[in-house]
Amino acid sequence: MLELILCSLLTVFPDYLYRRYAQGKRIGKEITLFSVWYELRWGITSCVLLTVALITVIFYYHPSTTSATMYYRTVPVVPEVVGRVAEVRVDYSAAVKKGDVLFTLDSAKQRAALETAKRKIAEVDAALVAAQSDVVKADAQIQEAKSSYQQASDELDVKRELQKRNPGIVPQRDIEKLEVVLTGRQGTLDAVTAARQSALIRVTTLLPAEKASAEAALAQAQVEVDKTIIRAGVDGRVEQFLLRPGDVVNPIMRSAGVLIPEGAGQRALSAGFGQIEAQVMKVGMVAEATCISKPWTVIPMVVTNVQNYIAAGQFRGGEQLVEAQQTQRPGTILVFMEPIYKGGLEGVTPGSSCIANAYTSNHDVISAKDTGTGKRIWLHAVDAVGIVHAMLLRIQALLLPVKTLVLSGH
Repeated sequence: MLELILCSLLTVFPDYLYRRYAQGKRIGKEITLFSVWYELRWGITSCVLLTVALITVIFYYHPSTTSATMYYRTVPVVPEVVGRVAEVRVDYSAAVKKGDVLFTLDSAKQRAALETAKRKIAEVDAALVAAQSDVVKADAQIQEAKSSYQQASDELDVKRELQKRNPGIVPQRDIEKLEVVLTGRQGTLDAVTAARQSALIRVTTLLPAEKASAEAALAQAQVEVDKTIIRAGVDGRVEQFLLRPGDVVNPIMRSAGVLIPEGAGQRALSAGFGQIEAQVMKVGMVAEATCISKPWTVIPMVVTNVQNYIAAGQFRGGEQLVEAQQTQRPGTILVFMEPIYKGGLEGVTPGSSCIANAYTSNHDVISAKDTGTGKRIWLHAVDAVGIVHAMLLRIQALLLPVKTLVLSGH
């Protein structure tokens, strides 16, 4: 309607002035309800053509959308294990900090495994003390075996020396017996030395390895216990947290609730523009938005990202071929917009529906030296008609509460 009024001021109104003052025709006389088309045919035709052209230019180079929303991410509260809820620490709606306990699961089985792991470590420690005692005992046995061996060796040497000095004074049988005794005591010494080595290996290698395995099992058991304590991963707020003791939660089939991170939905506005504007939407374009949750306010914004894929065309590989006619409606170009000024989205409720405009700026092209005069005039006109869309957005912002509260019947 606004475009039609503007175009009529340039076409129908001058045509009427010409008919009235140049040709002397008057309304109600020569210009009647039945002759208005014939008398003002040039102005009406020009007005219709100019209106269509103006609307096309405005909506193409300065696109608008009502599909703008402050999307925000939610974090599902999901335990890593299946279990029955033992205690709930937060209310239906509550603010939480990172690391706060949300709820706990029944951990009797996990704590029993933890206690078993602790006992295993105590058992290994006791075995280590016993093995150290075995080393000390083996050292004493080695000393005893060495003494016995040395005694037998000395006695054999004496007998041999006597036999050497005075043959026949020492029976050969006694010398042979001492040699056997010396060999036996050498075997005893080797045995206790091997026993000490075995005990030392248990102290230095085997039992430390067993203790390390037991400590790893303890750490694993502690992790399993910790999994039964579900904490907030980020600062935020839990909403509609209806979990109660006795409920069974499953990480695959059933989550416990939803955590909304702090500041979610307060950074950017996501808007879906028509596919025909794909070549117009550019990063850096100035934009404006007005939201239902913050009426009578126009927020200056800037386009920070344009998604190069249309969600309607996505598919997952499967057992069926894609049928193009199954696409219910054309998808949109997803555009991300952020406020130009700090705190621009304050007061806008995350998830709020908004109306957004984006404005094409050809200042750089117009300022370029190689741009022709005709192109400059055209680009100036394109940039200038953006004010019409800006006026329409402000009219929509003014009428939005009335439309929502009165005309919608709510």
